[in-house]
Amino acid sequence: MTPQELAPSTAASFPGVPAASSMPDWYPTLLTTIAKEVRTGRARALAAANSGLLNSYWSIGRELAQRESEQGWGSKVVTRLSADIRTRFPEAKGFSPRNLRYMKSFAQAWPEFPMLQAPLATLPWYHQIALLEKLDDAATRLWYAAAAAEHGWSRNVLAHQIETRLHERSGQAITNFKTTMIPGDSDLAQQATKDPYVFDFLAMTDRRSERELELQLVQHVEKFLLELGQGFAFVGEQVRLEIAGDEFFADLLFYHLKLRCYMVIELKAVKFEPGFLGQLGMYMAAVDDLMAHPDDKPTIGLLLCKEKNSVVAEYALRGFNAPVGIAEWRTSIAESLPDEFLSSLPSVETLEAELASETSRLQA
Repeated sequence: MTPQELAPSTAASFPGVPAASSMPDWYPTLLTTIAKEVRTGRARALAAANSGLLNSYWSIGRELAQRESEQGWGSKVVTRLSADIRTRFPEAKGFSPRNLRYMKSFAQAWPEFPMLQAPLATLPWYHQIALLEKLDDAATRLWYAAAAAEHGWSRNVLAHQIETRLHERSGQAITNFKTTMIPGDSDLAQQATKDPYVFDFLAMTDRRSERELELQLVQHVEKFLLELGQGFAFVGEQVRLEIAGDEFFADLLFYHLKLRCYMVIELKAVKFEPGFLGQLGMYMAAVDDLMAHPDDKPTIGLLLCKEKNSVVAEYALRGFNAPVGIAEWRTSIAESLPDEFLSSLPSVETLEAELASETSRLQA
């Protein structure tokens, strides 16, 4: 038999993928179910790997801390230990002298780490470093750990939220939610507010008009949404509302996915005045009538002013029957902190150097 005659039977063959149209009706359901299991399995594997890594780092850090406490040693021991580990395990990463010191700090910060439950134990190592570097007390670290786990923050977002002192600003707007909303919604709406809001991504001129502020917020809508918090969806700017033949324009309109309602945000580049509430209330009523679905809950208003007298704001809200929050906005967190905190804030150069160092470490 000639080689040519043998070729058809001996040549490798690859069966084609059957067409999707040839699959039975129940196939899409099968695909969805299997894909969900694959996704869940991968997530569990990653979580298990991260948990194992953190426990290993904690054990190493505890050993280093105990040795240092009992026998005392300097940086030379850590440097030598790092070199020897990398000699024994050439493929291993994460055992630089600096990282070994982080492990020691990690174990000292969380003496009972193996017994801790989520969310702290679910965060990746570089999130743990950010918590150690930027915060001093356990309670505040746990607050940010819970927020990072809930919202899926990256390490850089976590660092940004710490630097803008989110835990001190969260839920602090002056509102009338308790008297105008049902209990569950009022609590959720309150936690969705801040005071002050920090728009540190803006490049404002000295004039600081409302329109300039609005345009820059829209240009940086992704960062604006990050500052607003989870659950907000951007609907539009200068949203046209026609009322009995007259036109009005709401500054910014959002929809809150968890509250299931619209939120009108009005921007003011001046100090709060009680009269601002009348305009905002009209916009809220118009959105309810002209845009909201029958199943949507009443629209919420948020008035962001350059500054406010808190007592005046509270009095102004007492007689207001629609849900409204009043807060300040800042272009820098330093503007909103007491003087004693300002000296502890890092400079722009320090933050940039730290970010460059972190980026290089991640790339390595």
